[in-house]
Amino acid sequence: MGLTAGIVGLPNVGKSTLFNAITKAGVLAANYPFATIDPNVGVVEVPDERLDKLTNLVKPKKTIPTIFEFTDIAGIVKGASKGEGLGNKFLSHIREVDAIVQVVRAFDDENVTHVDGDVNPIRDIETINLELIFADLEVVEKRIPKILKKAQLRVDQDSVFEYEVLKKIHDHLMDNQPIRTIKLADTEFAVIKNFNFLTYKPMLYVANIIEGEINEYEDNEYIKIIKEFAMKENSEVVVISAKIEAELSELDADEKEIFLEELGITVSGLEKLIVRSYDLLGLETYFTAGPEEVRAWTFKKGMKAPACAGIIHTDFEKGFIRAETIKYDDLIKFGGEQGAKEAGKARLEGKEYIVQDGDVMHFRFNV
Repeated sequence: MGLTAGIVGLPNVGKSTLFNAITKAGVLAANYPFATIDPNVGVVEVPDERLDKLTNLVKPKKTIPTIFEFTDIAGIVKGASKGEGLGNKFLSHIREVDAIVQVVRAFDDENVTHVDGDVNPIRDIETINLELIFADLEVVEKRIPKILKKAQLRVDQDSVFEYEVLKKIHDHLMDNQPIRTIKLADTEFAVIKNFNFLTYKPMLYVANIIEGEINEYEDNEYIKIIKEFAMKENSEVVVISAKIEAELSELDADEKEIFLEELGITVSGLEKLIVRSYDLLGLETYFTAGPEEVRAWTFKKGMKAPACAGIIHTDFEKGFIRAETIKYDDLIKFGGEQGAKEAGKARLEGKEYIVQDGDVMHFRFNV
């Protein structure tokens, strides 16, 4: 399961610059046949030094990282739900993503026109968020009439419950509040899961700053107010310079390291974005390692061994017997699988085992 995110934002906030940098980075870093299926989809490898060390240790024929897929849509403007600009039809392209990345302009530049005339990050955020709310309202208002009669007659308890949940969500959206700010019980979430509501998805705000502020953005007043806003809705903020990301995407690994060093930073904005997205979504990584391939797999924190096996293939989950497991640190410390086993660090885990970040696993199954 690779991570997917939809990129939204007003025109001229740096959204396209960032996406182009991501796309270029993906082409340079990965050799996936599906990377260019659609011109508005960019695929980038998730950086993980553990994967590099496992590769050096095991020396497999190939190494496969996990991936992060970004879907970019046309810039949204105020009134998009009523047809302004290019409208909001493009929002349907990001209903299937795991999270939404909203790029917000946090810099002044008289040479870069702002669609509303001046830079105001909170107004920009509220414009985008309102359009997402309108898109969700449209879904709710199409669904409610289809179940209303059954709900009123109370002949179908499922329809009654669905109506109550949708009415609760409708009222919340009408207050201009995203669905993710409602506390929903598991049974309520089960009702809305297949609607793929945009405002229920975790939101990550990407504040785009000028190149010269990359080491001192805490003094940027725009950053302060964006962080305050995000904190109120338990969202995350990542500060980047889209221009720097575009420059980094043109460099090879060694040149990139030198450039970052010259800038006085240790990781790129794209790497920060990926790490923060993993944290936001509660994602972790386990590995499989053998002579054929070393591979990283993304899973949801708290998943048990059979479900994690199912990420590789459904047959692995159906016929799960056990998982041979070694912690990454132990595998490296004892020089490989044999050394870890001799040190008593290899374990056999059953169906109730909760997989941990960094586990190196080999699944036994029988179908």
